[in-house]
Amino acid sequence: MDVLQGTLDMLILQTLQWGPQHGLGIAQAIRRKSEELLRIEAGSLYPALHRLEQQGWLSSDWKVSDKGQRAKYYRVTRSGKKQLAAEQGKWERLLRAIQLVMQPTER
Repeated sequence: MDVLQGTLDMLILQTLQWGPQHGLGIAQAIRRKSEELLRIEAGSLYPALHRLEQQGWLSSDWKVSDKGQRAKYYRVTRSGKKQLAAEQGKWERLLRAIQLVMQPTER
């Protein structure tokens, strides 16, 4: 299932609330938590991670992964947590608006 523009940022920030993770781990966590419905491709994920880091919402460090490979681990910053809260509020309002439109009206 495709992820709406801007939603990926929110999903990444939310995923990193559970702790630092490398790119592949983030994609796997999103897939797992969405019951395999959301698959984030590398061509979307890594530009988003770079953009979020440039905006100051993520920070990163190079570490060795569980498989012994060098990987960049990302973590959410304080301003990233504020951004996540703002995005969650927008998302909840959007969902509510869609629900209102989709509900049959009473006559």
